[in-house]
This record gives sequence, structure tokens and C-alpha cells, in this order.
Amino acid sequence: MRACAVSLAILFVACDAIPGRVSTFTSSPTAAPSVAPGTVTPTASVAPTATARPTPTPSPSPKPIAEILAQIDPAKLDDHLRALTSFVSRHPLHPGHAKAVAYLMEQLTAIPGVVVQDIPTSYNGVRLDNIIATINPLPGSGSDGFSGGAGMICAHFDSTANRTSGWRPAVDPAPGADDNATGTAALLEYARILAADRASLRMPIVLAFFDGEEYFFKGSLAYLQSLPPPNPYRWVINIDMVGFNPLADRLDLVYYTAKSTSLRDRVKDANQRYAIGISPLVEQLATTDAFILDAAPFGLVGGIPSVALVQRYGEIDSTFPGNFTFHTVNDTPDKITNKRLWLKAAKLTLATALDLARGGAQL
Repeated sequence: MRACAVSLAILFVACDAIPGRVSTFTSSPTAAPSVAPGTVTPTASVAPTATARPTPTPSPSPKPIAEILAQIDPAKLDDHLRALTSFVSRHPLHPGHAKAVAYLMEQLTAIPGVVVQDIPTSYNGVRLDNIIATINPLPGSGSDGFSGGAGMICAHFDSTANRTSGWRPAVDPAPGADDNATGTAALLEYARILAADRASLRMPIVLAFFDGEEYFFKGSLAYLQSLPPPNPYRWVINIDMVGFNPLADRLDLVYYTAKSTSLRDRVKDANQRYAIGISPLVEQLATTDAFILDAAPFGLVGGIPSVALVQRYGEIDSTFPGNFTFHTVNDTPDKITNKRLWLKAAKLTLATALDLARGGAQL
């Protein structure tokens, strides 16, 4: 996550699709046929082909959302975080980046019911990999004929340590534990849980593992700009940097323009209804790109209701000391000082998404 502002006019430069193909995978890692050079087909992430493995018969009634939230496994979150940080760096110029992409693809394609795409793009000649994992409703689950688009939960998986003096992105560490292995690990848990809960969904949920956020969200912007109209997304929830706060279970709820007010309220309602316990949950209105997060392009450029749950933009006070290891070589797993907050953030994001997807909400 970036902590500095850039002009929106700058956002539209050099986010070119890499000529080649979009690789699509189901639960068995077999690539889809090639598409024409220079094209991308991101809409396939919203309405992908059926998975290769048989899926279970829909259960007669969905599990309560509170029961679904209890399936988020703190041990699995921690395992994913340690795996992601073990690659030394996930910066696009570092060899560890390719290992991170391989890990994400391996984890996601192993889950029956998840359709996975690696949609490459580039920024200033640097390859970026946006990994899009789609969980579609099961036929007969109440979604038949529903054409209300899809919802998105997103997190960036790339990392940087550009606040460390003399840091060299191609060779030096950038472990990125808090920023943003915490959010990436949560998305991997969502894939496992939502794939088993497809019978309750009335709209697809897309889990977007964005690259290039540390280049000022170039990966998410490129993905947004590649989508043909009409835009398929009805709401976007971003989870970024949620594991550090030794003082309180505080998060900031950033919402993008007045169009996101209803989505902001759904997050606040879920925090209360499911007794998740984020406190304080500090609202912050974003009408400019000063909040450098992957939700920004969707909210500010796409006009889509978009929110982000994040600790970084909190003012330093009695509820937040500031994480000064972010964007340094010291953002390591031992700095995740509030795993309780991490779990609560993961639950709040999933609870809001399930509320919306089970109702087919369009906001």
C-alpha cells in the first residue's frame, strides 16, 4: 500500500496489456485455449466455464453467516503469511515475485469450484500478474436468471521496501508481512470457504489478487480499464494491511465518494450484527487519490461502490501507534502484533461480502 498521493491524470499512463494470452484454470491446473495476441478477456472471470471436478448437490438451506465466519482458520492465515514472506520479496522485479505467483496459483487451482485466471499486464515494461479467482453460484441456488453482475474482494500481493535506505528492488528483501501478506492470506481463506458455500450465493464473488499496487495501484487500474462495458462489478471491498496494532482493534473504513455510502453502511452494520468487534471503526471519505489502495480506481475512476479496510491511514493516537516498519525490510511476520485484529478484519470483510452476495445486492 502506498502512503502518498498522485494525480488521477497520471494513473492512465503505460498500463499496457502484455501480448499473449490470459491463462484460465479450474480446480485442475489445465490452461484454457489461447486467445488472440494482445487481447484480454477479463469478463471470463465473472462468467467462467464450469469446473472440472463434480460439485456437491446444493444443501437445502445455507449455513448462517456467523457459522461461515467461524470457518476462517487463524492457523491457515498464518501459514499463508509465512509462505508469502518466505519468498524474500514479492516486488515485480525480484525473483521471489514469480514464486509468489506460483504459490497463489497452486493454492487456488487446488480448490474445487474456483475458476482461476492469471491476467498479465505491464507497467513501464515490467510484467504484472493480476490473479482473478471466481466463485460462481451453483445452478439451482436461486441465482438462475440473475444478471446483477458480480462482487469483488481484493488485496494486493506485491511488496516493497522503498523506505529502507539504499534498497534495491531486484535483489534486496521486501517481506511485506503486514503490507500486504495479511490481506492476501485472507483472500486465500475466502477461496476455500466460499467454494464450499456456493449454494448460498446469488451472484459471483471475484477474489482479485492484484499486482503493482506499490506502483500506485497500476495492476488494479489496468484490470479496471480492460473491462468492456457495462462494468460487471456492483461493489468492491479491499482488505490491505490489517495485522499491526498493539493498542486497539481499530481499523479505518475508507469509502470512495458519496456513491460508496451504502456500502460503507453495510460494513458498519455487519460489524454490529455479527459482533465482530472492530473498535473503533473509523470512517474516512476519499474523494481524491490520496488514499493509495486498490479500491481507489474502482471508486474514483469506475464509479463503483468501493470501500477499503486498512489500518495505515489512521491518525497516530491512543488507538493506533502507526506501523513504521511498512515499506521497509523490517515488515516481517514477527511485526504482526495483533492477530486478533487480523482475524476480525478477515471476518468483517467476508461477512459484508456474504450479506451482499446472498441477496444479490447491487447497491
